[in-house]
Amino acid sequence: MRIAESEREIETPAEVVWRVLTDFAAYPEWNPFIVRIEGDLTVGQTLNLTIQPPGRRAMTFRPKILSCEPNRELRWLGRFLVPGLFDGEHAHLLDGLEAGRTRYRQNEAFRGLLVPFTGSLLAATQQGFDAMNTALKARAEMLAKAAASGDGREPWPRLARTG
Repeated sequence: MRIAESEREIETPAEVVWRVLTDFAAYPEWNPFIVRIEGDLTVGQTLNLTIQPPGRRAMTFRPKILSCEPNRELRWLGRFLVPGLFDGEHAHLLDGLEAGRTRYRQNEAFRGLLVPFTGSLLAATQQGFDAMNTALKARAEMLAKAAASGDGREPWPRLARTG
């Protein structure tokens, strides 16, 4: 098993981070790693997502949602071809901190027969996690600031459905 993980402290409440994280339609505007994601946020449902690790070709996956707890956790399991060949359990974890801040952690545990042969892909995935976390922080803080300014615009016009 190999693990990729990245963490950021974000200067907004978990609710704001969750709204950005689950606004799938907006991913192309801000997310340099998960460049497209579609589907309903319901346990057991399948997402359709495309990742673009730095320096690599885009890859499309259809992971199954394992957990969806608003403002706390989104977890899915993706597989390559058949179970046990190359499986990745991906987690987005939000911890509310004092003063309206959030600790956002993203990790993925890779298992399977092909894992020992994917070193460069996993290194690029780690870089992608870091880039995504930095972009998520910037997006959440920018939208929270815009909402606080009271300019009357809705900062989150599109959200993925939860169920």
